[in-house]
This record gives sequence, structure tokens and C-alpha cells, in this order.
Amino acid sequence: MLSRILERIVVKDFIYTSLQSPPSNLNFADQFAFQPTASTTAALIQLLQVITNMLDANPYVLVYALDFSKAFDTVRHSAVLDKFTRLKIPDNIYNWIEHFFRDHSHCTKFGGKTSEFRTILASIIQGSGLGPASYVVTASDLHPVTPGNVMVKYADDTYLIVPAANVQSSMAEIANVENWALVNNLALNRAKSAEIVFVLPRSRRAMAASPPSLPGFSRVEAMKILGVTITRKFSFKEHLDAVLGSCAQTLFALRTLRNHGLSTDALHTVFQATVVGKLTYASQAWWGFTNAADRNRIEAFLRRAARLGYRDTSAPTMASICDKADDKLFRLVRTNPRHVLHSLLPPRKPEHYRLRERSHSLQLPTRSTSVRDGNFIMRMLYRDILA
Repeated sequence: MLSRILERIVVKDFIYTSLQSPPSNLNFADQFAFQPTASTTAALIQLLQVITNMLDANPYVLVYALDFSKAFDTVRHSAVLDKFTRLKIPDNIYNWIEHFFRDHSHCTKFGGKTSEFRTILASIIQGSGLGPASYVVTASDLHPVTPGNVMVKYADDTYLIVPAANVQSSMAEIANVENWALVNNLALNRAKSAEIVFVLPRSRRAMAASPPSLPGFSRVEAMKILGVTITRKFSFKEHLDAVLGSCAQTLFALRTLRNHGLSTDALHTVFQATVVGKLTYASQAWWGFTNAADRNRIEAFLRRAARLGYRDTSAPTMASICDKADDKLFRLVRTNPRHVLHSLLPPRKPEHYRLRERSHSLQLPTRSTSVRDGNFIMRMLYRDILA
């Protein structure tokens, strides 16, 4: 127990602090896991904004979802510690981290026989407080090699974004990833990696030719990114199909609980924690891309649940819930300069006159496409005007 507490102190007070001012060869701005203000929602918002911004000047954008085989289990300790030495952490804290990884061993017992003990020189201890932060440090020197290409990471979930203008660099980018993986004792699994070509839904700029797939990569029409399924034309219908199907199964479980005597108030609490939790997962990232039919499906499901007694009839609508979640996140992004999404905000607008108050004092970026309007930051910047 004391060791776990000590791990949390080291991570929070020293490692997280050092990530705010890393050396030039390490980058944490593209990592959205295991650090303050980071989340899958933030990663999805960043990824969608990058893609839609690129589509302003490109007929298509390629996204490669990279899979590393058993990433947490194979990272070489020497590589992790070498990167820790570059961070601004006190010597005694580094020595403690080095000791954390040292002197672990394992053996195999099978058929009544036990092997000799061998020293463990690789793997990050999952379930520990230090393990996840260590992987973030491990991946901090994995960068695109071509200007204009972008990476978005959530722990070992890595997404390489390549605009059409840089399509010829794709092979070099994947080769760079494989070389980085080799140095860190990892392996890029092309068979489990995938690629998708994003295009604007109603674009008149037809692609001259579909870019060729990279060897070993499967090209998909829809990709599940951090739990949210997105089609190549920014439809979230498949995501809602899956979520509403799962929520319908949960209603059957709730009916079983009610038959066993669970009170109405308790049913409402369980519904809120399970069903509403599933429906609103990462809503700030995808809600703006849904159409009226998508939203009506969700609202109809919630009304049906209320009629069946699983939800309070006075509970807020999905639109109200999402608006509240949007407000909360936007406030955090605006007021915290260290928030992982703060860099997406435009600069403040000069105030020469006393105008009608808005919810923010930021400059309004130029609107270009309806898809780009669906992004979280764009929606929040224009909400007062378009309301």
C-alpha cells in the first residue's frame, strides 16, 4: 500500500511536472493518456480537428491506426530509463525509478518442474502507478518524419495522419515507426493495423485516384478509434447502432433487477450510470457531427426508457446533457493554459468597443465546411452566434 502511494506521488509531483517542459527531442503534446487533463475524449477532439482542418486544402486525408504487439509487455527498461534521464527530475527521484525497474525476475513451472530464475529486462508493470506514465515517456520520441504529417497517441494506441499532399511519405513514415519500435523492443503488427481515407461527405473535389494501400495494412470504410466508430465520410451512425444495441441489452438487465425487487430510485441510478454513461461517452467529440435523425434516435430511446420506468420522466434530454458536458469541457480548456486542448483555441480578439457579451473573448476562425463546423472547438466558438 505504501509503495502504491509513493508511486502516485512520484508520478504526480515529479513526472507530470517534467512533462510540461520536456527537452527538444521528446514530445508530449501528441500524447493524450496518463497525464493531467488528458482523456480519450481530448484525443478524439484533437484527431477530428486535425483531419477536418487538413481537408480544407486536401481532397482526402489518410489515417493509419498502428498496433504494437504486446506493447506494455515488451518495452526495454534501458530505453525507458534513457528517456527518463532527459527529463528534469531530481537525481534521487530518477534513482528511485531506476530501482523500481531493477531486480525483478521470473521463472516457469510446468509438469512439476521449475526453471531457473531469469532477470526481467523488459515490460512495464501494468496495474502500477508508474507503469502507464513510463509508457508515455517511452513513446515521447516517436514523431512523424515529414512536415505536415501528424501523430495522435493515447498510450499505445497511435494514429498517424497524412494529408493527400504528403501521400508519398506514407511508406517512409511507417518505416520510421518500425525502426523506432525495433529500438524500443516493440513490433508494429501490420496485420492488426488499418488505414482509412477520410473525405468530405459532399465534396465536389473528386479524387483523381484512390491512394494505394500500404503493404500489410487493411483499408476500411469505418474505423473504431478509442471506442468511437467513425466512417470515412464522418458518419457516426455505426457508432450509435452499436451503442444503442448495447443499451437495449442493458434494459433487459434492468428489467431483471426490477423483477428481483430493486427500487425505482435505484433503477434510475443504475440507468444513469450504465446506459446514459454509454450514450454520452466522448460526446463532446462526436455530438457535433450527428444529424437530426441520429439525435432523434437517441432521444426516442431515452423516452422509451422513461415510459418503461427505468428513467425519471423529468430527466434532461440527450441534447441538454451534451450541452452541459460541452460547457464544462470548454470552460476547462479556456481557463487552463496547460490543458492538452488549449493549443487549439484561437487568440483573443482585440476589444476596441464594448459589444454585447459572449461566452468567450476569442477570435472566430473562418468557417469553411459543414464537417469542420462539427468540431468541438468550432462549435463552442460559434455557439452564441448560431444559437
